[in-house]
Amino acid sequence: MLPTTTEVLVVGAGPTGLTVAVALAVQGHEVTVVDAQAEGDNTSRAAVVHARTLELLQPLGGISDRLAAIGIHAGRFTIRDRDRVLVPVPFGGLDTAYPYTLMVSQAETERVLLERLVALGGTVLRPCSLTGLVEGPDGVTATFSNGEVVRARYLVGADGMHSTVREAAGIGFSGGEYAESFVLADVRVSGGVPDDEVILYFSPEGLVVVAPLPDGVHRIVATVADAPKVPSAEFVQRLLDERGPDKRRAVVGEVLWGSRFRVHHRIADAYRSGRVLLAGDAAHVHSPAGGQGMNTGIADAVELGGALARVLDGGSEDLLDEYAAGRRPVAEQVVGLADRLTRLATVDRRARRVRNLALRGLGALPPFRRRLALRLSGLVYR
Repeated sequence: MLPTTTEVLVVGAGPTGLTVAVALAVQGHEVTVVDAQAEGDNTSRAAVVHARTLELLQPLGGISDRLAAIGIHAGRFTIRDRDRVLVPVPFGGLDTAYPYTLMVSQAETERVLLERLVALGGTVLRPCSLTGLVEGPDGVTATFSNGEVVRARYLVGADGMHSTVREAAGIGFSGGEYAESFVLADVRVSGGVPDDEVILYFSPEGLVVVAPLPDGVHRIVATVADAPKVPSAEFVQRLLDERGPDKRRAVVGEVLWGSRFRVHHRIADAYRSGRVLLAGDAAHVHSPAGGQGMNTGIADAVELGGALARVLDGGSEDLLDEYAAGRRPVAEQVVGLADRLTRLATVDRRARRVRNLALRGLGALPPFRRRLALRLSGLVYR
């Protein structure tokens, strides 16, 4: 049963929503988290946790250390055309306690965040579907599909691209959709793929990302014209044969989990409408190239949770406007980077040689490699 009142109501129990809740709970504030999905129904799309994200989570109580202990520490990111390295991006020289990309499934990230929230006395109520909200001068009244009504001082929409909160608040979601669909698969693979490096392969047929996960698993993400609903081992093998390593073939053993999805590049027209605020995929979505999506959402969440805590402690509501004004330009940069990587990956055969020559020239320059490392790691947004 839902409480009748709460200080902050968070809709959505993905990494973004859970992080907002933890950031409020560690400051001693009452927060209620609701999610439309039953427990265990969330799919494990995100697998990359960048250095800046780990820095932001560190003050919330052991989350970063727990994630770092179970994930793969990938010290390098490379952009390649088959076997040819176009741009190597090493993370080892970055000024951070986390000089790597942490590869860990979204399911594990959510589990660690939820356990921290529970330790702070919180919980997630599910399945609870938001059906409406009405804002008043002192709070927001939310109604749910089971007929229950909750009143909160503030409501946070962290409920994904198809956000019911964003729609109910009347906030636009400007942008577009890529023509290609994306396929995602966790596979067991042997042969020509490393277990300590994230690789973005460029190909005229489309991009493919190959990244290591714990327990000998690799995450494969690729653009395809018409992705199958559930990718088979044969389908993933064909992708790697066409786009991945050439001299030493990567051999797919089995597909543990797979899915397809379409990708939009959109940003909410506003992050705040009165007492309603947006974070994560409810506020911005983009191509998975660069692995920025969940990380940008968690950064939103830490910033928003801190701002809400200060407002609830008597601070000015201008802090919420500062959150909205500060985070939207970051989303524009992230969406722009992911879009450029996606379009660079899929240039036609005529432009491929020029692109490769240009990228290899840039990739030979240490300042360029460092700037890209800072942007991919998120440290540029400190």
